[in-house]
Amino acid sequence: MCRWIEDAGSTFGATVIHAARQDAMRAFCIATDATGVLVQPIRSHEKVRRPCKRGHYFVHIADRDHVFFDYTARETSDAVRAMFKGYSGYVQADAKSVYDLLFRDPKERPPDDDDADAVRHEIGCFSHCRRKFWEAAMAKSTVAREGLARVGRIFELDATWRDKPPVEIKRLRDAHLRPHLEAFFAWAEIEYEKVRHQRGLLRSALGYAVRQKDALLRVLDDGRLVLDNNRSERALRAIATGRKAWLFVGSDDHAESAGQLLSGIASSKLHGLDPETYFRDMFRVLPYWPKDRHLELAPKYWAKTRERLDPKQLEREFGPIDVPPPPGTAAEEQIAADRAD
Repeated sequence: MCRWIEDAGSTFGATVIHAARQDAMRAFCIATDATGVLVQPIRSHEKVRRPCKRGHYFVHIADRDHVFFDYTARETSDAVRAMFKGYSGYVQADAKSVYDLLFRDPKERPPDDDDADAVRHEIGCFSHCRRKFWEAAMAKSTVAREGLARVGRIFELDATWRDKPPVEIKRLRDAHLRPHLEAFFAWAEIEYEKVRHQRGLLRSALGYAVRQKDALLRVLDDGRLVLDNNRSERALRAIATGRKAWLFVGSDDHAESAGQLLSGIASSKLHGLDPETYFRDMFRVLPYWPKDRHLELAPKYWAKTRERLDPKQLEREFGPIDVPPPPGTAAEEQIAADRAD
C-alpha cells in the first residue's frame, strides 16, 4: 500500500497539483510556514543502524484557492526561493531568515538571478508578536502585559469589520486601526531602548515588534490582508499530529509524494469536498483527461467539473469517460441545454 500511495501522490503531483501551482502564481497573497519531519535512512549493505534524518514540510496557502505541502530535505533560503520562483505579490510568514531573500530589492539581486523581476511584499504575523509578549507577561513583566493589552485591542478592533468588503475594511483600518498601530510601535520603540542591552523575554518581544514594524504595518495596504498567519499553522497540524502516528516517512521521494496527497486533502477541505470522494472521482477521470486541462480537476474547480460529467459513467469502477468540452465554449453550452431538456 505504501508503494501504491507513493505512485498515486507522484501522479497527482505531476498533473493536477502542477496545474494548480501555476494557477497559484496569480494569487494576491500566499501564506506560508514550515515544520519538521523525520525521514527514514536508506538501507545499505552495511549492517549499521543509523538515525532518521530531519526534513521539512512547507505549507503554502494561495488566497482561498489552493493549499500546497512542499517537502524539502533542508530548510534553506535556496529551497524557499525555488518554491516561490516566478511569484509576485504578498507573502505572509514569520520572521525566519530563510524568507529574507524573497523580499530583497530587485536592484540588489545578483545579475544571474533568474527570478530578478519578481516583486514580493512581506506581511508580518501579529499572532507571533502577541505570543512573545504573552511569554514575557508570564514572567511577571508589567511592560509585557501592557504590550499584550495593546495587541489584544488591535485584534478586537479589526475583528469588528471582518465580514465587510475589502474596500470598506481598508477604509475602516485607515480611520480607526492605524492610530492604534502607530501608537503601539511608538511605545515599543521607547520601551525597547530601555532594555535593549538586557537579556530576557521582554527584550525579545519588544525587539521582534520593532524589527517587524514595516511587515506588520503592511496589513494596512489592502483590506484582503489579515493580521495573523494562523491559517498556515492550522494547516500544519496535519503534519504535527500525523507524525505522532506514522513517526517518519520512508524517504525523500515518499515525503514528496505524501505532500502532494496532503495538498489534495487540504484543498478539498478548503472547498467543502470530502477528500476520499474527491480522490476516487478524480483518479477515475484522470487517465482520460486532456493534459492541458488538468486545472479543471483541482479541488477549487472540481464541483463545476463534476457537474459536466456523465454521472452514470462516473459511478462505474472502470470504463471510458466522455470528456466534456472546455467550459464556456458553445459545445459545452449545448450539452448543458440538452441535459436540462
